[in-house]
Amino acid sequence: MGNYWLAILVCSLAVLAAVPARAQVDPWEFEVYPYQTEGAGMLELESLNAIVPNGHSTGEDGTAAGQFASQWMYYTSIEVTYGLTDHVEAAAYLDLARPNGASLQYAGSKYRLRGRFFEQGEMPIDVGWYAELEWHRIHQFDNVPLELELRPILEKDIGRVEIDLNPIFEKAIFVGPYKNQGFEFGYVSGVYYNWLRKLSPGLEFYGGIGLIDDNDPLQRQQHYIFPVLRGALDNGLEYNFGPGFGLTRGSDHVITKFNLEFERYIGALFE
Repeated sequence: MGNYWLAILVCSLAVLAAVPARAQVDPWEFEVYPYQTEGAGMLELESLNAIVPNGHSTGEDGTAAGQFASQWMYYTSIEVTYGLTDHVEAAAYLDLARPNGASLQYAGSKYRLRGRFFEQGEMPIDVGWYAELEWHRIHQFDNVPLELELRPILEKDIGRVEIDLNPIFEKAIFVGPYKNQGFEFGYVSGVYYNWLRKLSPGLEFYGGIGLIDDNDPLQRQQHYIFPVLRGALDNGLEYNFGPGFGLTRGSDHVITKFNLEFERYIGALFE
């Protein structure tokens, strides 16, 4: 009888181990959001890029949330943001990816609103909000078809040092195998030394623990640290780039990010 229950236990653990962990980091968006939003009538075009030179060789590991492996995966997202008012902006993203040895493919789309409360410096910590709907069109890239993502945005400036915190609460909704599960918790954060307008160093952190009420084991979680350089050039072009290093076995080992953004005033819809 003891062997019988031991066999059931072993089989149960094997089944649980075979269930793929959901991705905890959005590889199309290695970006830390500050408190400040786009001004009314401002249009911003942004190219978010990441490549995985040292990742995993099988799907559903590391940043790969579908069948394609993360090794040499190239992720790119084209973001268009418009300032609806001085306190609220709207954005749409087109997510593309190129698996190792394959062509660039459409992966999905995202739509979001982001806003801020009060004026900067009126409160001890500047507070904003973020709501996003993610549609993953191709299940080979992500096996969760539709997700809702919510973030409070916190910023504190101390002299030249800027600290940005984006806790992430994400949930699969309406369709797919995970729609009845609860919220996942993740984080995006950055610490920057605003040295020069054109050149400033910083550290960025990305990660997640899985479901809030059922955390993934530590070694299956993803946690990354990115030393970055960022700056704003005279022609309205801004950049942010750097290598990222995985801190757990479940993370990809090395990821390189390079983001470019350009903004211009085109006119306000709401006066």
